[in-house]
Amino acid sequence: MKHLSSVFGSILLLAIASVLLAGCGTPEQNYVKKAVKLMNKHGLFAEGPAWEAARADALAANPATMDEAYDVCRQALKVAGGKHSFIYTVERQQQSAAEDKETAPSVTLREDGILLITIPEFSGQTKDENQRYARTVLDALPEEGTPEAGTLKGVVIDLRGNTGGNMYPMIAAIHRFLPDDTILRFKSRKFSTPITKLFVLQSLDLREQMLIICPVALLTDENTASSGEATLLCFRGLKNTRTFGAPTAGYASANKPYPMPDGSKLVLTISCDVARTGEIFCDDPIEPDVVTDKPLEEALAWIRSR
Repeated sequence: MKHLSSVFGSILLLAIASVLLAGCGTPEQNYVKKAVKLMNKHGLFAEGPAWEAARADALAANPATMDEAYDVCRQALKVAGGKHSFIYTVERQQQSAAEDKETAPSVTLREDGILLITIPEFSGQTKDENQRYARTVLDALPEEGTPEAGTLKGVVIDLRGNTGGNMYPMIAAIHRFLPDDTILRFKSRKFSTPITKLFVLQSLDLREQMLIICPVALLTDENTASSGEATLLCFRGLKNTRTFGAPTAGYASANKPYPMPDGSKLVLTISCDVARTGEIFCDDPIEPDVVTDKPLEEALAWIRSR
């Protein structure tokens, strides 16, 4: 029994030593190991020969500084997550916080009965911020059953310059022009997740309001990106809807931030956007129905012709 206890004790010591050795390494090396592990598990494109080669190169690297570790991870991110993925360093977070300003949407009812709604980029973090953004539009829309609601000729939703952020307040703000069904899907390597209008509203603790049926024109440009593109895709395939402007930026995918040991975040693309039409979008620009350098004018003319 004494001999067996000695054997078990030796095995236990070896197991503990293995665990400790597995965690050994410089902070820079451990940063890369953790990042690669996250990419391997969640990255949208982290499979196949290209990823295996990128993964091996990253793990074989020996960064001496955190900047070198970031560079190693950025190279791997290009393969695992595509162009939408990035390292959000502490310095960049501080800079963004200092420059952060809340841009509100706007609503204008023209004399000809056409609504102009501007949906800008927005990265609200709290429920109050998100509700305030959405209600800026919802509170300005014609109330249900009023003469204004009955005489509305159409709506122009301006997504130009919307570089993204949090898509839920954006969609909630204009949900009255969307039917109550699956408005978008997120497709990861293993799963397809439906996004419904009701889910969006519930996530912000907002009640669903009556659908407004009218022609919908959407304006895009080369800076319409990420959540701006997701908002655009919610309307794709709907009747009486048309898009005007320039092709979008091509970031129609969903990112998830993962906290890292030094305070930075690994922002990893984990899924692509799928429209109700079944079309899959990710790193390629979304072409408008009408390519034009006068999108507002042409959108208004189209609505008047309906």
